[in-house]
Amino acid sequence: MNIKTPLISIIMAAKDTARYLPDCLDSIVNQTYQNWELIAVNDHSSDATPSILKSYSEKDNRIRYYDSDTPKLNGTLKFAWQYAQGELINRMDSDDKMPLDKIESMVEEWQRHGKGHVVAGGTEHFVDEGEVGGGFRRYEQWLNNVAKNETHYEEIYKECVIPSHSWMIHRDDFETLGAFNPDVYPEDYDLCFRFYKAGMKVVGMDKVLHFWRDRSERISRTWDCYKDNRYLWLKLKYFYELDRDKSRPLVIWGAGRNGKDMVKQVLEYEKDIHWVCDSENKIGKDIYGIKMQSIESVVQLENPQILILVASPDASIEIRRQLEEWGKLPRKDYWFFL
Repeated sequence: MNIKTPLISIIMAAKDTARYLPDCLDSIVNQTYQNWELIAVNDHSSDATPSILKSYSEKDNRIRYYDSDTPKLNGTLKFAWQYAQGELINRMDSDDKMPLDKIESMVEEWQRHGKGHVVAGGTEHFVDEGEVGGGFRRYEQWLNNVAKNETHYEEIYKECVIPSHSWMIHRDDFETLGAFNPDVYPEDYDLCFRFYKAGMKVVGMDKVLHFWRDRSERISRTWDCYKDNRYLWLKLKYFYELDRDKSRPLVIWGAGRNGKDMVKQVLEYEKDIHWVCDSENKIGKDIYGIKMQSIESVVQLENPQILILVASPDASIEIRRQLEEWGKLPRKDYWFFL
């Protein structure tokens, strides 16, 4: 391998994943790139997770096993981070698996660019039995297209553009970003916004770098903080911090549930907004103190910023076509929030 071989720190929190953990650990041990350390931290498991981690650490001194002194995922990741010694950082989920060349591929790509860059690639869902749900497949396809086309920041307000397991970054950059310190969920989405805020350049790899297990017990399905997975509050927090220009009119496009929920939250930031839709039954009505307008009213506004909350892929294509006809350019003027 004609590349340098820096030490890679793989950070992994593990909670009650004994059933899947050997497959996960074997996929790390068998990597084609061998200069890594795994910081594996047990997050108060009630199954055999601790004993499995201990057993593997005794067989391979690159695996360093600890028991977290802090409950929940963010606390465990923060606990793990203090032990990391590697130059480059990657994160792993204890119920998933790595392609055998994951680390080698990411190291080689990162070294082409260096500090100030995040390497991010594709993912593929799998299940032990049955089929992966259609929603996960659509999300997977979208993630892989984002990585292939390097449209991470253009698409960032739709959904988390880099899953927690599919990035590699230099430790100095990671520390500058705050590492695992923020107690924000979803932590992977917040990290994406921190990449964006810091001006980190994302290098997309058109390659599957992670096998993501679809299972009913994932915390994204069981924790209350993930139940409303639109994360409008998080998106708006960063939109107002990074992209909102209050000298320009703000338009909310869409009057369904998503649009209504967004308007209620936007009104906490500012009151003088424009709300448009294509529903004849709603145009002209007063909702939350705002008169609903037709989409044609957008062209009458001077240099507006537009937040689009329409979930249908077909509708999104039509809206983008309409905005391009009006001369509204991606990222400069409008963002899809779903």
